[in-house]
Amino acid sequence: MTIIEQYESEVRSYCRRFPAVFTKAKGAVMTDENGNRYIDFFDGAGALNYGHNHPKINNALIEYIQSDGIIHALDLTTHAKEDFIEAFENKILKPRGLDYKLMFCGATGTNSVEAALKLARKVKKRNNILAFSGAFHGMSLGSLAATTEAKARKGAGVPLGNVSFMPFPFGFNKSFDTIAYIENVLKDDHSGVDYPAAIIVETVQAEGGICVADIEWLQRLRDLCDRFDILLICDDIQVGCGRTGNFFSFERAGIVPDMVTLSKSISGSGLPMAMLLLKPELDIWLPAEHNGTFRGNQLGFIGAKAAVEIVDETNLLEDVKRKEALVNDYIEQNILPLDKRISHRGIGLIHGIDMSEFNIDGLADRIAKRCFDFGLIIELAGRKDSVIKLLPPLVIPDDELMKGLDIIAASMREKLAEL
Repeated sequence: MTIIEQYESEVRSYCRRFPAVFTKAKGAVMTDENGNRYIDFFDGAGALNYGHNHPKINNALIEYIQSDGIIHALDLTTHAKEDFIEAFENKILKPRGLDYKLMFCGATGTNSVEAALKLARKVKKRNNILAFSGAFHGMSLGSLAATTEAKARKGAGVPLGNVSFMPFPFGFNKSFDTIAYIENVLKDDHSGVDYPAAIIVETVQAEGGICVADIEWLQRLRDLCDRFDILLICDDIQVGCGRTGNFFSFERAGIVPDMVTLSKSISGSGLPMAMLLLKPELDIWLPAEHNGTFRGNQLGFIGAKAAVEIVDETNLLEDVKRKEALVNDYIEQNILPLDKRISHRGIGLIHGIDMSEFNIDGLADRIAKRCFDFGLIIELAGRKDSVIKLLPPLVIPDDELMKGLDIIAASMREKLAEL
């Protein structure tokens, strides 16, 4: 029995799926204690968009620490925070014509969601929130109430309320007009759904199975919220920070949410950091009405400023779109021909290979485990974990991207041959 097995809680998960002791990481490669190298298609669940130990980000962090910079400051004013805000405003928001106030929440994405839901209810003086089937917004009780996975919800141990779920345009739900359905619910005084303060949406449902909402649907959702006086919250925690080929995932639809939640890769290096972007007129908080001891992660600010500069000063976003085409072409030519029951969805550098049509529980899991044997770290998503989820760092070199895809294809051929 290892020290982990003996002393760490049974709640641990990823170390069970990837049974190695990791010691080093650089770019898109992790190395274990035996010197084995693994291409990383997991990316810290989306927290490492700029790769492991990016030199620009690391140098900024090291320089700050060596200068005895402030490490913990709650929401005190520091140069680290001022410099990040200036960079984010001038390099991200203003070039996109976006006018948001910045709220620094507790250190995790779920706290950003909690803040958004709390503020929406405060602004509109309504309790209910609309969320979507397939949604994942976090594991604390408020955000968990807007999450649909049965296993996660069961873990709450208490009823999860004040959220009503609407159909997301995926699977069977694509057979009808889901926006018209929501509008009918809002107009129908016998729908049984309390009028909402906000609608929270992931433009790409990551944990839900890489379900990409189309542009027209997102535009109609924005219009619906405007017409019915409902706030639109975009959860960009996993698919923001360049993941879809734009810094914000909603940019492709030309819409502006009322609030945007950010975490994961916003700090640039995997350090804990979360933000809520909110339109200025919504900023009706009283001082300390929503706070947290670690809402001012100074190292997060340092890394985040460097990450913003990477986005602004390089062709990163254009390169993500170029790599999207590489992934699409590879899957179309080498994976989809393996069996007509395989399907594929994706945008930017988040893709899903869907094995659900086989109706074989655990098939995707067996493929992912074989990928690990061959030196690829990859996770699952979707209903019954039937989707193989590709989430490499945005900076992954082409040769490592192709090698990772080759491992997936080889693992699939092997496991399909065993059926």
